Amino acid sequence: MQAQKEFHVTVTGSPQGNGSMAQPWDLQSALSQQPDVINGGDIVWVHEGVYDGRFVSTLKSTVKDKNVTVAPYHDQKVVLNGNVSSDRPSVLEVRGNNVTFKLLEITFVGDFPRHMADANFKKVDGVNHLSGEDCAFIALKIHNNPGSGFGSWKLTGGTLISGCQIFNNGYFSKVRGSGAGMYVQNSSDKVRLIKDNLIFNNYYIGVEVWSATTRATAAYVQNISLKNNVIFNNGLPGGHHKNNLLVATADRNGTNRASNIIVDSNILYHNTDIANNKSSGDAGSLQLGVKGGAPLKNISVINNVIIGGNNALRLNTAEDIAFDNNIVYGGYVHLYKAIIGNMSTWNFTDNCYYSKNIRNFRVIDYKDYTFKEWQQAFNIDGSSQWKNIKAFSLRPVLNIIQSELKPSEFYVSLFDKEGKHVTVDFSDYSIPEHTKYTIQDIASEAILSEGFLLSTGQVIFEMGTENDTYNNFGVYKIVFEK
Repeated sequence: MQAQKEFHVTVTGSPQGNGSMAQPWDLQSALSQQPDVINGGDIVWVHEGVYDGRFVSTLKSTVKDKNVTVAPYHDQKVVLNGNVSSDRPSVLEVRGNNVTFKLLEITFVGDFPRHMADANFKKVDGVNHLSGEDCAFIALKIHNNPGSGFGSWKLTGGTLISGCQIFNNGYFSKVRGSGAGMYVQNSSDKVRLIKDNLIFNNYYIGVEVWSATTRATAAYVQNISLKNNVIFNNGLPGGHHKNNLLVATADRNGTNRASNIIVDSNILYHNTDIANNKSSGDAGSLQLGVKGGAPLKNISVINNVIIGGNNALRLNTAEDIAFDNNIVYGGYVHLYKAIIGNMSTWNFTDNCYYSKNIRNFRVIDYKDYTFKEWQQAFNIDGSSQWKNIKAFSLRPVLNIIQSELKPSEFYVSLFDKEGKHVTVDFSDYSIPEHTKYTIQDIASEAILSEGFLLSTGQVIFEMGTENDTYNNFGVYKIVFEK
């Protein structure tokens, strides 16, 4: 059995090094090694520093069920800075199977153009995983790149994307903000799992499970699971709210249909004046299918919170869909006329819809239905309910994500209609009484407050407007001293 080997990278390392502590590599040299040097079970330790460049990883494992790992040495701060002169289209490009990347920060440092009309503008994505199955991207911080944050493409089945913060990526095109937080495809039978991520304030759509190709010859938007992600206010830096999540394809052949997609226990939020019972404006939060595109197949949308404007939820074309136990706050549920007569395999149960419009199910260019008319006309949502938005309420602690790699760190998503404060109970996490903690902004990591854990295991969070949210919603990082 091959013993685990460890290699070292420093800012001052060189191609002439051998990866030892005494003779470290530069980052690109380490990422270019072949399996006869670095293979499954080995670790590439990247030492603290800002690594200027745009990098290509061709690392891969030939050892069954063992990944190569690339991670900061002793949890040090490692930044990949793509704000350099280069023709490469992403800060980190990955071409290789069974590699795990952990705790890296991927960004543009300093000033750079973000409008296509600016001199020297160039679109550059954060991470592009172009090929290689069974990779993992864990607790990456991908932000402020003048392109999309993360591309997870069709030849990368079995990939895990977990615990990442993806925000403020994108640029201004001629007509709108561009650059998604994450763009996802998959041609493999292996499931792509996207879980526990925070994806917010990107210039365009938050997560695109999508293909724009209209004449596809193969299926490659399939077998994708999104679970327990918090996706909010995407499109806001570009001037207009865009869908936090889009699941669809533009294919006209019926070949590349978005299929076998699970959307489970996610929080999808756009700034909404809930205290004053508002739900107006263009602020789509979840869109399933596109008009004229290929019908979705085997889609499961369960246990999600979906908050937005007039078009918070858009359901376009689907062959079969399970939509269960979701909470929807918006003006209307938007549908297209093509759904009529094609809903026999739609299974809608135990949902709760909030709106101020009594006729809140709108089939575009056809008819607006009351909730009862919707139930009767389409034999759907029999165990669900409609309520006026004045009655809207949510559990104050929407979710708690404990860091997989740093168990003393948590990300909490909170709701308070009046924007005051929320009490969070950490007693299930075996944190000693009186442990010191700091509450931080999730983007800047600036300390907002600090204190000591109460004997009850509780911490009080004051609601605010960090990361340009309204004060009824917020996501915060809390760090307990070890």
